[in-house]
Amino acid sequence: MNISTQSIALFLEAIKAEIATNADEVTALDQAIGDGDHVTNLLRGLEALEKQAAELSELDWSAAFMKIGMTLMSTMGGASGSLYGSLFVAMGKEAKNNEMSLQGLADIFHAGVQAVKTRGKAELGEKTMLDTLIPASHALNVKADAGASDVLDAIKQAAYDGMLSTKDMLATKGRASFLGERARGHIDAGARTSQLMICAIADVIEQN
Repeated sequence: MNISTQSIALFLEAIKAEIATNADEVTALDQAIGDGDHVTNLLRGLEALEKQAAELSELDWSAAFMKIGMTLMSTMGGASGSLYGSLFVAMGKEAKNNEMSLQGLADIFHAGVQAVKTRGKAELGEKTMLDTLIPASHALNVKADAGASDVLDAIKQAAYDGMLSTKDMLATKGRASFLGERARGHIDAGARTSQLMICAIADVIEQN
């Protein structure tokens, strides 16, 4: 699998379309157990990246990931901006020593997810975006030696299952942690948008 940074514009377009399509649902999830501004913050970051798409397409993946991370940190605001910023900055650092093969991408994404765990002081099972990111990262690593189609299907399924698993979890991080049992029955908004973005990227790769 050979993906160039010229695909970034396609990824951003697909991600933004998915977030916009599901904006009402995600906002309702966020209002139930969060601050209610997750979609607004995320779209602000995506719009900033869209303006940089041409510039990003001229960079190598390491530099592109770093720039994406710094842009999200400075434009999104809130906890999500810090977490997504950390994800991409760490991916940028790891990409310096890896090529964009399936195994290389698995290593790069794993490094990013580890950075989110460190920054958010969270683990799997705490009703956060990590409940989507960690299973997707694991699936990518396990299936890295399979065909691209099998890998993409595995990642999408893992992300979806991980997102759904947050519905019955207690929250231990963020505003939702103050709700106790009342947080049960609600999918985490960050887990949902992470799943939407992962699946959007996988679909673009599959189609192209």
